[in-house]
Amino acid sequence: MTATLPFVRVLAAVSVTGTLALAAAACASGTGAKSSSAAQPAAGGGAAAAPGAANNGAADKAGAPGQPAPPQPTGRGPEQAPVGNAADQRSIIYTGTITLRVSNVDEAAAKITGAAEGAGGFVGGDHRGKDGSSATATLTLRVPSARFSAIVNDIAQHYGHEESRELSTEDVTAKAVDLAARIAAAQASVDRVRALMARAQNLSDVVSIESELSRREGDLESLQGQKRMLDDQTALSTITVVLLSPQATVPSKPTRPQKGFLAGLKAGWRAFTGSLSVLLTVVGALLPWLLLVGVPAAAVLVYLRRRRALPPAAEPAAQLAAEVPPAAG
Repeated sequence: MTATLPFVRVLAAVSVTGTLALAAAACASGTGAKSSSAAQPAAGGGAAAAPGAANNGAADKAGAPGQPAPPQPTGRGPEQAPVGNAADQRSIIYTGTITLRVSNVDEAAAKITGAAEGAGGFVGGDHRGKDGSSATATLTLRVPSARFSAIVNDIAQHYGHEESRELSTEDVTAKAVDLAARIAAAQASVDRVRALMARAQNLSDVVSIESELSRREGDLESLQGQKRMLDDQTALSTITVVLLSPQATVPSKPTRPQKGFLAGLKAGWRAFTGSLSVLLTVVGALLPWLLLVGVPAAAVLVYLRRRRALPPAAEPAAQLAAEVPPAAG
């Protein structure tokens, strides 16, 4: 009886442990079922629940009494910051040419100049000409790029009759970014050389470092000059205004040079015909002189050749002796 007592205690401990394990498994399975049933309405609302949310009992807390239910997802993503106009973030060069027919060229030019200056621009060029009763003027305006289209439309509508318009843009964003990066690298290089120069000990090192510093500072200033020019072209657009009086003719547009095989063939044919025309012109100019001098010279040459072809005349005595036969013995 005493020997069986430890065995009974061990058996009871094992039974209690098994019962507790079964109870824990049942609780875990019940919690998982509740979590799954709570996640299904959320999925039907348009948002998928995360796998870890069902395991940590978040759905049980949502269904607990006395606590407000969490807001249900609406299926829309997070709010995004408003994106500005992409053209405002790029470097673009605007250029335009507009031709107007006006009654008075000088008055129209003065009004257009005032409009450009009032918009914050200036006149970069002013070329005028007169030929009898006809007058022309060509104004080169530099205006802010933000008002480019508005100024072009204002000039076309209020200062004359528009006859032609040509607008173009050039995106130089990549060039601007490249210049900025090269300027930053060049500035860092100059700073490093200046630091080396400050630590130089002897004269030879100072001379060599100073020469290298001058070269790199020159490269940096060149890049900065290109950047300033590019910034000026993008900040101020160029508008060329051609003003024509009622009697003036529209200037012809320059033709672009052609390229390719056919263009080369046409150029060669034009060169050949041009050379042939020059040759015929020279021959026509020399022909009267050839007739005046060449015909007498040809006659003299023919006479001299015929005279040389005749045999020389024999002496009369020799000819008579040859003709008389010798007497018989």
